[in-house]
Amino acid sequence: MALNKYLDVAPEVAQAVAGGKPVVALESTIISHGMPYPQNVETALQVEQIIRDNGAVPATIAILGGRLKAGCTREEIEYLGRQGQAVTKASRRDLAVLCARGADGATTVTTTMMIAHMAGIQIFATGGIGGVHRGAETTMDISADLEELASTPVMVVCAGAKSILDLGLTLEYLETHGVPVLGYGTKELPAFYTRKSGFEVDYQVDTPDELASIFHASRELGLKGGMLVTNPIPEAYSMDHEVINRAIDEAIAAANAQGIHGKATTPFLLAKVKELTGGDSLDSNIQLVFNNARLAAQTACALARL
Repeated sequence: MALNKYLDVAPEVAQAVAGGKPVVALESTIISHGMPYPQNVETALQVEQIIRDNGAVPATIAILGGRLKAGCTREEIEYLGRQGQAVTKASRRDLAVLCARGADGATTVTTTMMIAHMAGIQIFATGGIGGVHRGAETTMDISADLEELASTPVMVVCAGAKSILDLGLTLEYLETHGVPVLGYGTKELPAFYTRKSGFEVDYQVDTPDELASIFHASRELGLKGGMLVTNPIPEAYSMDHEVINRAIDEAIAAANAQGIHGKATTPFLLAKVKELTGGDSLDSNIQLVFNNARLAAQTACALARL
């Protein structure tokens, strides 16, 4: 386990990592910025329970009082949920400032990967990753998540890239950086709210055991980067491809009209899509996170057996 003077690993998590037991990291941006209170806290606690029910130890990751937390208590999750958007959405560029100031931060995919790796956690479940934004050829708006996937050896289980992004360019960027994109039970890249995107992933993988063996081989080969597992939202909760795309186009037009850019873009677009779909997108968001937590826990258990 990497030692870091700013890192606090929860005793249960430290014990599991030291004993080679399965652990799954969870991000905290989804708590503070992804959903309204109290639904955010209820969802976060339910995700932790799903991981436990599937045989692994959950480690919700956040920055509290300038400390990097690998494993949060129920009270800390409640605090993050109540504070909501008052907590800084913390990417790689924010870490040093937050630690130096003793401030709070909700971790994105990027910072969750970083802190998980510091704590010796190899598997991370999230909703969807960031990527190349539409119009990035002029704005250069590309999520730091992709850069982190290229350099940090953590397996990220998600429901694909958020459908507000340019999915084709996101896949191209990952390919350029040597990040394998695996489709769980599918050859098509899922697009967060919907199972369809029209784009192909690199490989279809059909069992948690196979996912674990591929990640294990990557570590054995000494490959430096991470691995992206795209797990389609369950059919029952998948939104209609056309409906969600219309809502996204409308949300992007609203963001452009209001001059929204940078790290404010994703929360704005997700909130707008939720409004335009009458809340259906929030229900879908919760269900896909549950689904990813299950698969991540099963994969972590398979990895621990190798």
